[in-house]
Amino acid sequence: MDGISNAIEVKNLSKKYKLYDKPIDRLKEAISIRGKKYSKEFYALRNMSIMIRKGETVGIIGKNGSGKSTLLKIITGVLTPNSGTIKIDGNISALLELGAGFNPELTGIENIYLNGTIMGFTRQQIKQRLDEILSFADIGDFIYQPVRTYSSGMFVRLAFAIAINVDPEILIIDEALSVGDMRFQQKCFRKIEEFKGKKTVLFVSHDISAINKFCNRVIWINEGTIIADGDSNDIAKKYQAFMNDSNIQKYDSSAANKSTTEEISDEYLIDTLDESLDVFGDNKAQIVGIGIFDADTGEKLAIITPNQRVKILIKVYFKTVIENAIVGFSMKDRLGNIVTQSNSYILGHEINSGNCKNVGIYCFEFVFPNLSDGFYTISPAIASGCQEDHIQHSWVHDAIVFQVLNSQQYQVQGYMFLAPIKFHKYE
Repeated sequence: MDGISNAIEVKNLSKKYKLYDKPIDRLKEAISIRGKKYSKEFYALRNMSIMIRKGETVGIIGKNGSGKSTLLKIITGVLTPNSGTIKIDGNISALLELGAGFNPELTGIENIYLNGTIMGFTRQQIKQRLDEILSFADIGDFIYQPVRTYSSGMFVRLAFAIAINVDPEILIIDEALSVGDMRFQQKCFRKIEEFKGKKTVLFVSHDISAINKFCNRVIWINEGTIIADGDSNDIAKKYQAFMNDSNIQKYDSSAANKSTTEEISDEYLIDTLDESLDVFGDNKAQIVGIGIFDADTGEKLAIITPNQRVKILIKVYFKTVIENAIVGFSMKDRLGNIVTQSNSYILGHEINSGNCKNVGIYCFEFVFPNLSDGFYTISPAIASGCQEDHIQHSWVHDAIVFQVLNSQQYQVQGYMFLAPIKFHKYE
């Protein structure tokens, strides 16, 4: 890649549709002599501008109906905007709706040649790539059957295999990888990882963990407009709050000052939270303190070794009585990927906030897992309801940062070591 420039430039892009209450209204509007309107306008995109640099891997997130797919269809030329301009520098390969670009009556092989021809390749050029496409798709003799007989998993296998093996400069993936088995998904993600820095990738997904892992930049779209564009971790926090009908705000220490712990043993000194922390929830109850301690000595921990018995203490201030309260935490790695989670509900413990005298301290005690060296965070939360359906009152992002020191002689990839583990020649 000679120098760095924009692969995609979108300026003041808008796409609108006419919506009709009844099918007959479309005809009435078309033949109306006085130009009477029977429709209302719906903007799928409204005055949107985006610049994407060559070599960037950019995630696009947003709830269903936010305009993500419309944007990608315009970028790939499937749809035409009502206004605005779009400039593309590089050939595009895209996975949009399942089976898009396939003729259902043609076989898999015939569709490979059809797609390649549409993308500007000669039959000989496609033939040179055929073995790699067939190997990656790995659908066996189904490649000689009409694609209308394919399962959704076969569709996406073949579509992705074609998309990545035509040597695209820009790869666009719209939720397609949510279909198919786990092995194939991992195979695709390895390919995306291989493309990072070499190709421009637009990756649309509802899987925030995948977005955080592969994308340094995230664009959040809602109702046809860009809500935020920036660092993946920051945008993911804001989006998580939005999907819980809340907003990211800074931690308010006044709740901690109002709370009292006179009825709580002072065996442990629980830190109040820093006002720079990001929090979301309706604040009917608030996390006002958290600490990690050695379960045997009571020592406050900033460094943890695997197999150490620890206690995570979470202090909650209840502004009102909370029915079916749930206290829990998420442990995340430095990239924001969730390593593990736990809460009082899944552990089978009921919390009656009416008996807490406004304040409660809750303890999670366990043997720390054999995690790899590195820095991790704890995000505590208080909610109410059940695991499947709950209201978030206070979720504090990355309230505590701690380090894991593993005594293993050699460091390997992955979250954890399997130890103790025996190895021998099997007789």
